[in-house]
Formats: sequence, structure tokens, C-alpha cells
Amino acid sequence: MNSLAAKVAVVGSGISGAVCASTLARNGFAVTLFESGRGPGGRMSQRRETAEDGKELVFDHGAPFFSVTNAEVLDLVSGWEARGLVTEWKDKFGVFDRLSNKFVDSETGVQGKRYVGVPGMNSVCKALCNEPGVDSKFGVGVGKMEWLNDENSWMLIGYDGSSLGQFSGVVASDKNLASPRLGQPPPLDTNLVPELALGLRDIPVNPCFALMLAFSESLQSIPVKGFSIKNSEILSWAHCDSSKPGRSTSPERWVLHSTADYARKIIAQTGLAKPSSSTLAKVAEELYKEFESTGLNIPKPFFTKAHRWGSAFPAVSIARDETCLFDKQKRVAVCGDFCVSPSVEGAILSGCAAASKLVKMCSSL
Repeated sequence: MNSLAAKVAVVGSGISGAVCASTLARNGFAVTLFESGRGPGGRMSQRRETAEDGKELVFDHGAPFFSVTNAEVLDLVSGWEARGLVTEWKDKFGVFDRLSNKFVDSETGVQGKRYVGVPGMNSVCKALCNEPGVDSKFGVGVGKMEWLNDENSWMLIGYDGSSLGQFSGVVASDKNLASPRLGQPPPLDTNLVPELALGLRDIPVNPCFALMLAFSESLQSIPVKGFSIKNSEILSWAHCDSSKPGRSTSPERWVLHSTADYARKIIAQTGLAKPSSSTLAKVAEELYKEFESTGLNIPKPFFTKAHRWGSAFPAVSIARDETCLFDKQKRVAVCGDFCVSPSVEGAILSGCAAASKLVKMCSSL
């Protein structure tokens, strides 16, 4: 490979982008990873908050855990486990019926082990984004992708108009790369990548609100550490975040997830702009009230904060057979859980597939 052929940009540092970047780097590519947020993780991010007394509180407010059935992914996860990046969460889980206000099952139907990152769900993404050959740039968003026809390469431009570099290939693990942003045209003009245009036209998503709670006392009346909730219009999931391996157990911290229908109702009322503090306060109050109404003797928390996941949970799989989208003429790959399945495992598989496509294509340049 010549020097340009070895340069690839990866946009987004969720688990799909992080796995892709790491895989490309191990295959000899010089990878620049761009992430508009402050750190890696995407839906596997870890949230740090400060209570009124100054105590730091840490929450996995996105994916609570992940499971693996695919042999290729299991091999990767086994390597992460050997490095101490993930471990099994062995606590009991259940299903709670909101109609009867009783636990009706001791499991949630998950096959295999439940893995969590250590000390946070973002530990794997952090490690992969810092591997040799990966130059991670956080707080840097891609505002535009320009195709340089004479040079057969891509020029990436930041939100502020500055040049981010020239690359032979691009991997987008952000499904919104082809979507307008706050009235601005999308970074990627899909007319340049016709093989991707149809798949990226519309990707329906399921929004969700997460509520982070901290308690001065243990919730001893709850016999499990994580449970799905059925027959509730407001809540879909609850877990004790402080019970996970590698976490501080005090104070006791819980995370609740809303139903998609509830989140859609709030978004319909308030719009897609960043939710106001009053909107988040209302959501926090309603989610906690539903939790309290389970009859599980829930005490008053000393910390509550809501977060909106506006488009993090895909409702469809747009590339199930191929596991990623790829335009071979322009060397652009699109990967993420929305390509395979709405899960961490699906995101990993898609990231691996995107890396494989570029390795095969760019090695011939």
C-alpha cells in the first residue's frame, strides 16, 4: 500500500467504530478516529455525575450488559476478558409484571453469559481507541466529506471548516452521517455513494430516556439486580448499576430505561432539539414515580438525573446479510448495530465486516 492508501478515517467511537479502527490498525493501516463527543463508547458510554455533597457518581446509562452467540465475536470478547476489560455479570435477573406488580420469571431470556465492561461499559472502546495505529480525536466532529476525484480520495472537513485530513477510505459508524443536522446539509452527499444511498435513506429508531438514581440505603426488597418490565407504558428496564463487577458498591445506584412509546410521546411534545432541563426534570419525575408504583418499597433517592437517547436504538437491520454497507468505488463503509441487530454483538460484527471490506479493497491499491 502507498502512504495514502494506508490512511483511513473512522467516524464514531462506539463499539462498532472502535472495533473497526482497531482491526484496521492491526492490519497496517494508519487510522484516524473522529468523535464529536468527549470520549468513546456511544451507547456503551459511562456517565459521571456529582451529587450535592460533592460525591462522584458513575453510571452505565446505556447498554447495561451484552451477550454473545457468534463464534467470531466470542473470540474477541475472550481476548478482552483475558485483558481484564470485560467480565461476566453473574447476578440474578428477572421479569416484572406491572399488572400484578410481581416478578413472574427469574430470567430475561438472554442466552449465554452477560458481559460488562470493567470498570465501566466503555472500557473496551477506550482500550481499542488507544491501540497502536489508532489516532483518536475526541471533541472533533466531521461536518463535510468531500470527494477529490483527481486524487481518488476523501477530504474530511470539521464543523468549523478546518481540514481534518485526506484519506483513501472512510468508515462511518454514525448512521446520521447522511442526515441533515440542525438545518445544515448532511456531511455525506449520498449522490456520491449510490450503493449506500438506499440503505441510508431512512433508518427508523426507537428513542429512550434513561434515569440515573442514587440511594442512601440498599433496595433490599428487590430480589434481582436487573429486570425487564412488561405491561408498563413508561418503564421497560431497571438494573442496579453498583452491583456490577469492578464498581463501587456505595452508594447504591440504579438505572431505569423508558419504553420507546413513552420517549416518542415526550419527543412529539418537545421536539428533537436537546431537551431542556425542565423536560428532563419532568421525565425524571415520571420515570421514578412509575418505579415507585411497583410496590417494591422504593426509597427516595438523593440523586436523580434523566438522559435522552434520541436515536441510539435502531428499529430495523439494514444490511443483515452483508453486516455492513460498502461502496467499493469510493471506499466508504457504514457499520453499526443498525446494520445487523440492535445489540452490542451486532455492532461488533458490523465493525469487523467494515474493516474486512477496506482491508481487501485498499490492499490492492
